[in-house]
Amino acid sequence: MPTISMFYGIVVRMLKENTERHKLPHIHAKYNDYEISLTLNGKRLKGKMPVKQLNLLKAWIAIHEEELKANWELIKNGEQTFRIDPLK
Repeated sequence: MPTISMFYGIVVRMLKENTERHKLPHIHAKYNDYEISLTLNGKRLKGKMPVKQLNLLKAWIAIHEEELKANWELIKNGEQTFRIDPLK
């Protein structure tokens, strides 16, 4: 699963899987032992994360929404994703 960004201990990845649930554009994020999947508008699909890190992740999603959508299109077409700037 390609890593597209890392910030404040949060690793963000994007992966296209051929399942019905994974047709929705989304990201996967990991922080320590926590893992979560969020849509590109910040809605939780699965998993959990501490509130502070979840809020950071949602802010990052809001800032980089267009880049995330572009990466999703690349994945849909079987192409390589690009890195997105971390939250600073």
